[in-house]
Amino acid sequence: MIALSLSEIRDLTDGTVHGTDRPEAVVVDGPVTTDSRECGPGGLYVARVGETADGHDFVASAAAAGAVAALTSRPVDGVPCVVVEDVQSAFGRVARGVVDRAPELRVVGITGSSGKTSVKDLLASVLSSVAETVAPVNSLNGEIGVPLTVCRVTPTTRFLVVEMGARGIGHIDYLTRIAPPQVAIVLNVGTAHIGEFGSRENIARAKVELPLAVPAEGLSILNADDPTVAAMASGLASRVQLVGRSAESDVRAEAVTLDERGRAAYTLVCPQGSARVSLRQSGAHHVGNSLAVAAAALELGLSLDQVVAGLGAAEAVSRWRMEITDRQDGVVVVNDAYNANPDSMRAALDAVAAMHVAGERWAVLGGMLELGPDSDAEHGAVGSYAASLGFDHVVAVGEGARPLAEAFPGSEWVPDTDAAHDLLVARVRAGDVVLLKSSRDSGLRWLGDRLAAEGRSVTATPAATSGEAVSR
Repeated sequence: MIALSLSEIRDLTDGTVHGTDRPEAVVVDGPVTTDSRECGPGGLYVARVGETADGHDFVASAAAAGAVAALTSRPVDGVPCVVVEDVQSAFGRVARGVVDRAPELRVVGITGSSGKTSVKDLLASVLSSVAETVAPVNSLNGEIGVPLTVCRVTPTTRFLVVEMGARGIGHIDYLTRIAPPQVAIVLNVGTAHIGEFGSRENIARAKVELPLAVPAEGLSILNADDPTVAAMASGLASRVQLVGRSAESDVRAEAVTLDERGRAAYTLVCPQGSARVSLRQSGAHHVGNSLAVAAAALELGLSLDQVVAGLGAAEAVSRWRMEITDRQDGVVVVNDAYNANPDSMRAALDAVAAMHVAGERWAVLGGMLELGPDSDAEHGAVGSYAASLGFDHVVAVGEGARPLAEAFPGSEWVPDTDAAHDLLVARVRAGDVVLLKSSRDSGLRWLGDRLAAEGRSVTATPAATSGEAVSR
């Protein structure tokens, strides 16, 4: 972290210092965290009050782990505190203070209904090949996750990649005031969280808040293959680049091919020239993801050769995103069950349909949450889509996925992941590929882990450990 004294944190947050008469002498230069177990020497502990835990109860533990100060909403003994009215908004102000103390930092914001984490991981991998880069761990993309990421910036950090999610209008605008972007990437506007937003138009209104925050000298990178996203170009102050497969794209993919694992190769065409790119991630949808990454990296000063090398070297990072495990018994498990919406469901089904499979293709699909009144129809459409791709088996898991099973002739419905496990163990054979896809709370990611660990697995795509932005 860029060092901040307690007096500076006080001034940034309009808070009050308790527990020391010399706030200028207390310097935070270690980890900033909402989890007392992650505190370390010189750290700042942010004491959130959550639904099940009050972070103030863990201040002593944070101090014992090395935290030199805490951000709190009431005085707490045992460590110097900056007491504020609202810890969450105060934390955002602290993070903005870090950005303002890094004048050479280049900030890239990423949003979209799906694919944000994959693009974040890929862009961070490419940028870190040339300079120190900070990016979110897993999917820390909200009002707490963004400040946690920003506070990892050091005096030598050159690039900050920020994933920005939204649950409503104004959320992304708020995040851009914490981490003002010089480059914005908008991937797509789908139906994820439509139950919360009310309409696809409202989702678009939320996503456009990111490029609207980019200044005239900055760049907004928009998906040319999504008409709603491409239309955002009108009215932006920044420069715009369209990326995609269409001929109108400023950065585009030509001559796309897929190998036996569904990994894409293509010719990257951009203002800097053209070059052949080969990706390590399975799924044709990663072509669009990588085009957005290429456009951002080129804007940030990387050469075309550096971009191509970085894209070709990047491995999977975050867990449960097209995580492929080859079991010793010949079964291949594809765990893409971190989250799901209708668009990402189709992308995952496409990816497995494109793979060379010696046996049979299985789609084990759980419920997609937050789809509102269209939920049954959207699940049914996914079942019909799986049938159109020629999947041999569909197993729908949980009550929310029942309409999916009804739309796939010959599919099976089971009530929970244990029942799905028992069915698969009894029937999956060597040469089969098993895709698991669902919203996170449907639990199929854990079923995927269980299946991957069975059959004496021998190889798996690398992935980071999971983590949540909670206060403890």
